[in-house]
Amino acid sequence: MDILRVENLRKEYGTGDAKVVALDGVSFSVKKGDFVAIMGPSGSGKSTLLHMIGGVDKPSGGSVFIDGTNLYSLKESSLAVFRRRHIGLVYQFNNLIPVLNVEENITLPLLLDERKPDPIRLSELLSTLNVTDRSKHLPNQLSGGQQQRVSIGRALINNPALVLADEPTGNLDSHNSAQIMELLRMSNRKFHQTLIVITHDPNIALQADRIITLTDGRILKDEVIRT
Repeated sequence: MDILRVENLRKEYGTGDAKVVALDGVSFSVKKGDFVAIMGPSGSGKSTLLHMIGGVDKPSGGSVFIDGTNLYSLKESSLAVFRRRHIGLVYQFNNLIPVLNVEENITLPLLLDERKPDPIRLSELLSTLNVTDRSKHLPNQLSGGQQQRVSIGRALINNPALVLADEPTGNLDSHNSAQIMELLRMSNRKFHQTLIVITHDPNIALQADRIITLTDGRILKDEVIRT
């Protein structure tokens, strides 16, 4: 079953001679539970594509379907709710709220949705992320690896169907990078969450089931690594 379907996606910036085509008719689908890596040189459209899939930026044309829902047919308020409930986003720069502690940052998507966190789920997640003893710490009291683990916890707290990670290890050392990827792989295997990772690192890409390579806003290669 396809959890994600991208159809003829286009994104253009500017007009006339200043027009830049960031995505040029990108189409592909992803099955539920797959782990897909998206690679390509800087400026190839990788992050733009992830933002379109995540509903944080609107395309110039084309469609994105998640679990059968056309994202861009939704009104802005409905899109925000859908995004919170069905999509987990992890960025290279963790975007934690500096005045909220670890526990509050992780549960923020639930609180914005006016839902109470499940204490058992939260406890399990804190333990899995190895930040139980930091649950009341503010972001500036954490290491870079701990901050990124918290951002992953925030992305996973809702049990989203789709987890999108944009260079999640880009500013981490090799030890922390390996830990972050193991956490993302765990969510993919244990909870059958579909995982899409933007990366420049071929070692990370080779952990995926499939690698999609972009260049100049188009798909250059789409390779199945394992089934």
